Amino acid sequence: MNIYRFKDTLNKKFKNFRFILTPAGTALFIISLGVLIRALFTRNAYEIVLTSSALFLMLALGIIGLWNTRKFKSMEPNWKPPFPVTAFSGTNIPGSETFISGFTAFVPLFFRLHFIIRGRFFPFIKTDKYKGIKMRIEESIKRGETSSKININFPLSGKFEGDGFCQLRDIFGLFTFYYGLPQYRTINVRCSPCYGKKTQINAQSGAEDQRNKPAADIERYYMREYTPGDRFRDINWKSSEKIDALITRISTDNQEKISRLEIHFRNFGSVNQDNMEAIWLLDRAKARLTYFLRSLMEQNANYIFDIHSAENVWEIKDADELDVFFEELAVLSFVPPRHEVPASQKSDVYVFSTACDIGLSSFVLANNLRPVTLFLVQPCGGTDTETQEIEYLYLSGFEENGFSSSLKWLRKNIKKLNVQTAKTETFYAQVLLGINRGIKK
Repeated sequence: MNIYRFKDTLNKKFKNFRFILTPAGTALFIISLGVLIRALFTRNAYEIVLTSSALFLMLALGIIGLWNTRKFKSMEPNWKPPFPVTAFSGTNIPGSETFISGFTAFVPLFFRLHFIIRGRFFPFIKTDKYKGIKMRIEESIKRGETSSKININFPLSGKFEGDGFCQLRDIFGLFTFYYGLPQYRTINVRCSPCYGKKTQINAQSGAEDQRNKPAADIERYYMREYTPGDRFRDINWKSSEKIDALITRISTDNQEKISRLEIHFRNFGSVNQDNMEAIWLLDRAKARLTYFLRSLMEQNANYIFDIHSAENVWEIKDADELDVFFEELAVLSFVPPRHEVPASQKSDVYVFSTACDIGLSSFVLANNLRPVTLFLVQPCGGTDTETQEIEYLYLSGFEENGFSSSLKWLRKNIKKLNVQTAKTETFYAQVLLGINRGIKK
């Protein structure tokens, strides 16, 4: 029993212990100590002076580093990512960098302060078995500066969980000291944008937003002076005749007809987290949906979007709600296929899906009485893609930007879907090893 208590005491005591010597520093210490012991036996004055100087230098650097680390152990350097965070935003886009600040501590001579962001990135939903993709990037802080910027190029949409912390290192690469308190962050990463022709739709194709109200509510209104643009049927002619001015009735509940658009984002597919081709197809489907919604909102702010995914439903009425939806869209992953019940409405339906959606044909067939517009993201292959634009994801971009990668992500086992709808727009995406960064057409 005493042994277990002793182990618990050691674990609590050394829980926050960190080895301060780097591999180079460890090698130098062992070699210098070994040579010094041998020199003392052989009485070699040259080796004694040389090794003693090396050990004295290491001792001095260690004392200075430990003193400054203890002195500023409560320092809290802050890192603030931009909002929103977009995949492969690039260093040339203003406001895309992560701002880091709070470096008020004095940095001694022969030392440099480094800020490290370390954690895991989840392009697929986090589970007990799926631990995500490791990420680590760092920035060296110039002497005398209290803030800096660091760029994080996320390769895909998803969620990042990690912390930012400081390290104090000597210029000889012998010691590493942890500086201050780490700051934990969780970031939703939106998909990189896509471009193309804007979708033009007929406003009458959407379901009409009709609100049934009691007759008493219709009488609730107030009056004001007529202004150009008011409807003539709202003019109160009796009141206008009395005061010799046009008076307009304004209802407290505007009864203008608003078009609702039914949109289905079908994130059905394999739950294999290592299938990067499938994850890339889903990412591009998110990009197409984002571009579609933004374009329509710019054309007509009165649209209401009823968006259905595999697990949730959203009603989007304005730009603020749309921005909130984009944050939730960023972390959507694949869901196993299931049986679906077709909707009873007869209005147009807009569907965004990928080649991983094996139930897409059944969904289209179940809605054969409705005009269906399909936006489908397919893998490359065959002669039909020779004249089409292809969006590539290069695995080299992972390593170049501090993310781990795997060659097994190059496996391609997704077949194209052959789905017939009233209107289909097909887009192509592919994963390559490559030597380029990010997305290229």
